[in-house]
Amino acid sequence: MARIVMKFGGTSMAGTERIRRVAQIVRKQAAGREGTPNEVAVVVSAMAGETDRLVNFAREAHALYDPAEYDVVVASGEQVTSGLLALTLQSLGQKARSWLGWQLPVRTIEAHAKARVDAIDSDALLASMGEGTIAVIPGFQGMSAEGRVTTMGRGGSDTSAVAVAAAVKADRCDIYTDVDGVYTTDPRIVAKARKLTAVTYEEMLELASVGAKVLQTRSVSLAMKEGVRIQVLSSFVDDNATPADDLPGTLIVSEDEMERMVEEGKMERKLVTGIAHDKNEAKIILTRVPDKPGAVAEIFGPLAEASINVDMIIQNVGRDKGETDVTFTIPQADLARAQALLEDKREAIGYNRIITDSHIAKISVVGVGMKSHAGVASDMFRALAERGINIQAITTSEIKVSVMIDEDETELAVRVLHTAYGLDAPDDLGDATA
Repeated sequence: MARIVMKFGGTSMAGTERIRRVAQIVRKQAAGREGTPNEVAVVVSAMAGETDRLVNFAREAHALYDPAEYDVVVASGEQVTSGLLALTLQSLGQKARSWLGWQLPVRTIEAHAKARVDAIDSDALLASMGEGTIAVIPGFQGMSAEGRVTTMGRGGSDTSAVAVAAAVKADRCDIYTDVDGVYTTDPRIVAKARKLTAVTYEEMLELASVGAKVLQTRSVSLAMKEGVRIQVLSSFVDDNATPADDLPGTLIVSEDEMERMVEEGKMERKLVTGIAHDKNEAKIILTRVPDKPGAVAEIFGPLAEASINVDMIIQNVGRDKGETDVTFTIPQADLARAQALLEDKREAIGYNRIITDSHIAKISVVGVGMKSHAGVASDMFRALAERGINIQAITTSEIKVSVMIDEDETELAVRVLHTAYGLDAPDDLGDATA
């Protein structure tokens, strides 16, 4: 008997027909194989668009709303889908019950609307699952130390599912979404993008942080910390589709497990795992900043206090006048706020002009193979140069190289790099193609 946690997103739960399809998938997983049933817990999101609707209600009720009451409102979306799925499973003759965040409880810390899971009391949940009852749990929500309902921010249901999987020591956490796995890049841009058999936690963290929308970054970080094996797969499958236990999606695993899969011939290890892109970036240039100790701190200190994340940073040293230009990128949504803040601090910083550009994109090459192979960055720069794509900024980590380019060249850059690293070549092991 295996213990499986399954998570279904908003598009999978959008209406009674799709909920019935989800119930069929859950029932098949619970049935197991060869007469050996599995213990199953299901984490669900609100119906697609429902959270946005509830957020708008909260804002209409009070523009400066109380975050605690906001959480009460937006958490109701998942409560509806958890109850509906439990009812639908019962209609199929399956034992099922819902467990709201406060009933387990899922204990959280930090602020409302961006809470983090601290602990989950799983004894009652495990007892119920051991009796053959499918547990249906609303994602995205928990309970504060004061006994108030809390929510975990956008994408929080992924984190809920991983946290539940860690609490019940599940064999695997299956994240069902509207894509059937993690691809080498966006299949809408590169037709020959390949579905990956497995990706390491580190690679998935980098891919998620630089634009891949498959999983929430915090959920992958928690999975890596707790050693939870994740599988990404599609909920939009035919009734006769391959069961999830036959691993039709993409596994997110440790480096050790990845190496075992390579040694067993289950997959081929490549230098670069994937290419990601993000158009939600903006560039800020501060000209003629005094070239002296503390000048940069005057720029980035206030941005940090305002919770504005800074990514790429370039500082050009001015040798003649003791001045320098400072260029950096931030999320596009924070551009107006950052610009206003920097203009207020103009006298303290001492810059001459502020120049902004929201028509940029970040292109990233990710792969654990970079740890032991030189030349990945130079190959990237050469491939882009050959197609006349100008690089405006660069940032690197141990397994990632990111460059900033003009937004209009995003798709071309992704295609060029996907080909340059051999990612769109047919896989000898027969990986699926889009």
